[in-house]
Amino acid sequence: MTALRPEHDSSGAPDANGAHGGGGGFAHGDAGALEAAVDHLADPLTDPLPGQHPSPWFRSASVEPRQQSPDQQRSPVQRQPRPQQPQQQPQSPVRQQPEPQPQSTPEPTYEQLYGAYAPEPIADDETVGLRTADTRRAAEPGAGLKAGPDRPGEGRAARRKAAKKGGVRPSPPRPAGAPLSRLEARRAERARRPSPGAVISRGLGEVFITVGVLMLLFVTYQLWWTNIRAQQQADGAAHDLQEDWASGKGKPGTFEPGQGFALLHIPKLDVVVPVAEGIDKQKVLDRGMVGHYNEGATKTAMPDARTGNFAVAGHRNTHGEPFRYINRLEPGDPIVVETQDKYFVYKMANILPQTDPGNTSVIGPVPPGSGFTKPGRYITLTTCTPEFTSKYRMIVWGKMAEERPRSKGKPSALVN
Repeated sequence: MTALRPEHDSSGAPDANGAHGGGGGFAHGDAGALEAAVDHLADPLTDPLPGQHPSPWFRSASVEPRQQSPDQQRSPVQRQPRPQQPQQQPQSPVRQQPEPQPQSTPEPTYEQLYGAYAPEPIADDETVGLRTADTRRAAEPGAGLKAGPDRPGEGRAARRKAAKKGGVRPSPPRPAGAPLSRLEARRAERARRPSPGAVISRGLGEVFITVGVLMLLFVTYQLWWTNIRAQQQADGAAHDLQEDWASGKGKPGTFEPGQGFALLHIPKLDVVVPVAEGIDKQKVLDRGMVGHYNEGATKTAMPDARTGNFAVAGHRNTHGEPFRYINRLEPGDPIVVETQDKYFVYKMANILPQTDPGNTSVIGPVPPGSGFTKPGRYITLTTCTPEFTSKYRMIVWGKMAEERPRSKGKPSALVN
């Protein structure tokens, strides 16, 4: 508000200090004191805004006093002009390094504070606050199991609801290293124990594996090892036979069953195999040799007989398989029987691809189907067919073309 100026006294004469005096007046030198006194008057007529005046008349409880600066809080007497700060000379701009900002640590998540399986707080629509999960709501995984620290909020009511629905809810995954309860330990032990069906299936699987391994070994033995073993035995029998011939033993005559007395040559098939007496499987055929039919109704002539059919049998597969490829013979191919004194050379005449095993007429003196019409000197080779079976017999016939003494050397069929 506007300060009032003191009036001059009536005389208008200055006092001793040079100021105009007057009754009760203030000297010009006391202007500050006068101004402070005027401020303390707090005239309500000159205060434009209630609540801003220091007078208690206009203080209102509804209006908060404004925050005053430190200068305004001081009394008018204390308001002295602040000395002005000398202006600083502008300095050259210096590029200050930015202060490193402290790294803010991420706030921990709800799972880190309350655990992985603690119920997450749910926002209340009415109070916009947080409240705990209601366990009486719809069943969640694991409600049918016993409540515990890893399954909070689950108890008898939840298990009863799960039983009414006809099933037990799966429990949540257990944290690593968490101890098992007694019931869970028993369940885990029963789960590790194999069921009777698993034991039976495991036993059957082991049996099948064992049978498969045995069958594989048997096939390997039949197709590979028997040929090696039989070939060794046949070569040994042929060597012994040639030594007997060189020493003067083995004269033509009656031979014991299993005794070798000749060598059969099939040049086209590169076959040289001993011929032994009889068709016994273990003593003759399985040893890689060819057997001569010499018993009962199957008795046939010897190669040196004037007429007759010299019939022999041999394996087509396994045990040396000397007759495996006789189906490749063609009419005119030589078949040579070598004895101690002579070479008997036959020419292949005909072949019967398949016949019944009981058809013994194919080794008769004049075999039907061979193309022969009268008695003569013939040879008959018999073997099993198809390969790796003995269901039928394959027959190959030949007719003698030459009888050559050993003193004249080998026949041309063995030389060429």
